[in-house]
Amino acid sequence: MPERQKGPPRVRSRGRSLRVALFALGASALPSLASALPFWLKLPENVSTYGGQIDGLFYLILWITGIIFVVVEAVLLFFLFRYRHREGKAAHYTHGSNRLEVIWTIVPAVICVVLALMSRRSWAEIKQSIPQGAMNVEILAEQFAWNLRYPGTDGKLNTADDVVTLNQLHIPVGRPVVVSLKAKDVIHSFFLPEFRVKQDAVPGMTTRIWFEATRVGNWEIVCAELCGLGHYRMKGFITVETQENFDKWLADQAAEAAKEADQSS
Repeated sequence: MPERQKGPPRVRSRGRSLRVALFALGASALPSLASALPFWLKLPENVSTYGGQIDGLFYLILWITGIIFVVVEAVLLFFLFRYRHREGKAAHYTHGSNRLEVIWTIVPAVICVVLALMSRRSWAEIKQSIPQGAMNVEILAEQFAWNLRYPGTDGKLNTADDVVTLNQLHIPVGRPVVVSLKAKDVIHSFFLPEFRVKQDAVPGMTTRIWFEATRVGNWEIVCAELCGLGHYRMKGFITVETQENFDKWLADQAAEAAKEADQSS
């Protein structure tokens, strides 16, 4: 059989460049395809400032792994059918293709490195940079409740004028909130799905996280870590309101606490 003729180097170079360009174009278009997902694959409503970054990375990874899964399963089914056992046909043993093995080793490695570089920026912004002028709140998780502490008029936590609530987190819209998360007994997980916030609360540790709401509304706080028999009822509520309404609510809570203290004394 005559040897297959290869095209000129310039033609091969153009073809390779075209494939690379098509791959890059497809990768850049993957996040925008999120709207084409069925409802059962879509994420909860996003109400935080950095939620879009997390959603973009999530959908990018979902599309990449989804396409790879479909291609691999399709090839598997093809090979199962194409090379099924047939009477009178002897099996042909082959070593395989070194080129293919190198390709399917390098391509996943490149994808992982690119995703790591893309996510590093979001990680640094969300986990390592605390915005200036943020409001501080302390949350102590215990079986099976969330104990919340707000600074009083002195603006400091763990002083006599602190405002303490149970399972009720109120924050102003458009202002960063820094949560100092602690655990009293076992590991809990502070989870706000609509804010794209999920952080473990570990006994003996204080973990700081921050988020900023983009609109007013009411949502749930849930524990995403199995923490005991009453785990199912460890639920709180987060209320996002205007700065004016939040200040009024905080003042009312402080006045009520002061009244109760006077009555008990």
